[in-house]
Order: sequence, then structure tokens, then C-alpha cells
Amino acid sequence: MSDFHRFPVRVYWEDTDAAGIVYYANYLRFLERARSDLVRRAGIDQVALLDREGIVFPVRRCEIDYLQPARLDDEIQVRTRLKNLGGASMDMDQDIHRGEEALVRAKVRLACIGPNGRPRRLPAPVRAALSEIICDV
Repeated sequence: MSDFHRFPVRVYWEDTDAAGIVYYANYLRFLERARSDLVRRAGIDQVALLDREGIVFPVRRCEIDYLQPARLDDEIQVRTRLKNLGGASMDMDQDIHRGEEALVRAKVRLACIGPNGRPRRLPAPVRAALSEIICDV
């Protein structure tokens, strides 16, 4: 895998405020879609994990800096880098770009929790799949 996962997004009216600028909370939606796509491309079926074992990966922590606004009809790209795997967590760096211009920078920690809502160690197959895409760039 390259040093980061790329996920394209087009900005639509529903993403913007009345001035045609992306509403700040919608960047979180873009980041979530990119993370889900990264996990899917790693071969992890999150629906099956939920159905079989009750495992989900909620956001535990998110630190985000808004640098420049995205606007209506922009083609932007979410770049995601898996940085670290803990026992029951994973850390990702995510940036949103328009071309080479950085718009948003985020650091996200995901937890692995079981059906009771408590932390659970990453299952061995999940850890193995994610280990293949971890970047220390």
C-alpha cells in the first residue's frame, strides 16, 4: 500500500451552509467514510464483525484543525494513514486536500468494543489485516 489511503469526495449542496462553504461538522462525515473505506479495502467486513461478534470501532478521540474551507462542487480528497495499533485501539492521521492544498488535519483514535460496550482486544484476523497497511511515515 502507498503511504496513505486516498478517498475522493465531491462537495454537494447538502454539505454546505448558505454561503456554499462546507459546514464544519460535515468534514467528520468525510473522514468517517474514508476510514470505513480503508478498513473495507484491508479486507475487514465490519457488518460481519458486528453480526458475528458484536464488535464495532467507534471514535474515542478526534483532534481536528480546520485550515481552509472547501466549497460547493469542490473535488476534495481524504488521505488516511493508519499510524498505530494498540491492544483495543487504532490511531489514524487524516488530512483533507483540494489538490495539494491542505484543508483539514485530524488525528483520530478508534476503540474496539464488544457487544457490552466495553473495550475488547482487536481480533487476530483484524489485527493481521490492519498490520498489512500500517504506515510509520
